[in-house]
Amino acid sequence: METWIKADDIWSLWAIIVGWAAVSIYLEQRYRWAAKVSGAIIALLGALVLANLGVIPTDSPVYDTIWGYVVLLAVPIMLFKANLRKIWLESGRTFLAFHIAAIGTVVGSILGLLFFGRWMPEALQVAAMITGSYIGGTVNFVAMSTQFQASQNVINASIVADNLNMALYFFVLLAIPSLLFFRRHYEHPYEKAANEGLREGENRAASYWGRKEIALLDIAKVVAAGFILVAVSVKLAGWMGAHPSLPAALRGILGSKYFVVTTLTVVAVTLCPRFFEEARGSQEIGTFLIYIFLVVIGTPASVRAIFLQSPIILLFCAFVVLVNMVVTLLVGKLFGFNLEELLVSSNATIGGPTTAAAMAISKGWDDLVLPAMLVGVWGYVIGNWIAITLGQAVFPALLG
Repeated sequence: METWIKADDIWSLWAIIVGWAAVSIYLEQRYRWAAKVSGAIIALLGALVLANLGVIPTDSPVYDTIWGYVVLLAVPIMLFKANLRKIWLESGRTFLAFHIAAIGTVVGSILGLLFFGRWMPEALQVAAMITGSYIGGTVNFVAMSTQFQASQNVINASIVADNLNMALYFFVLLAIPSLLFFRRHYEHPYEKAANEGLREGENRAASYWGRKEIALLDIAKVVAAGFILVAVSVKLAGWMGAHPSLPAALRGILGSKYFVVTTLTVVAVTLCPRFFEEARGSQEIGTFLIYIFLVVIGTPASVRAIFLQSPIILLFCAFVVLVNMVVTLLVGKLFGFNLEELLVSSNATIGGPTTAAAMAISKGWDDLVLPAMLVGVWGYVIGNWIAITLGQAVFPALLG
């Protein structure tokens, strides 16, 4: 399809991508309706609209650069808060609720593969990508698409299916706390406190992401540490992936640069917490890189094409999301979790830390903002581990 901005118009595309990421953040912090939807969803859907209206192309070297370099750099920077001791101590019950939601994704992927795998193109690749995405986030989706060498057509179809389901599900999550059924059957202390403390015209996203003290040295530390961790991880992954003494399955896991950079960063942050905690701005820089990527993942495919060519992938994604929600709410109810803890945890698995924190902020669940961010970051960690393990050992057996 002929587009207004050409695929080789590099600077114009960069301007649109980075500009729309900035606009999405501005809208979230300026308007309450945008804060409720979340800037992440606005970034994603805006790019989807621009691509489907023919304003920007669905394929470009700019997108390849962002997928190959920006995302890989975003992973360690977003993990600078992934101190395992801190996650366990400060996320508390939400940490446990998150794992219920993650189990829901695993169950949904396994059942979905059994139900839809026979008709789904590149079923193993789709299942691995969606498992990673619906435990961690979009960076895990990219990692699995690379790890399992999915074709570009399947990646594009899966992106649109993933995004459409994710966006619709977030609206469901936002609506659930106001439904009488859930209010009757679940404790909801955070919602009660938020409604009591709500001030007229307050935009909680703007308050949370307000100005903070940051120095040039902080930016230097964050960016330099990110590049160093990526460089070391790529070298290690290349060496271990080609090491002849390792079993093939183990080479497949240890040869993943996303797996290695995730593991190496978590180890570094846990062993040297002071350095990473003092490097201010990592959350802001990492989140902005994720926003840039969210814009890009909204561009590669046509909504019309997904309905005409690969509706089965759309059904598969919807099924995994549904199972995630059902398992989270039912099992969470059995263990006595609050409604807000379960919703934030489910959001963290399906959308990652950015959308989970945005939801907690927009709903006024102040005490859940940090746990939402922490468990979402933890999802980045285990999303790669779980998806690679299932893709190597479980999914092939299910597909025969």
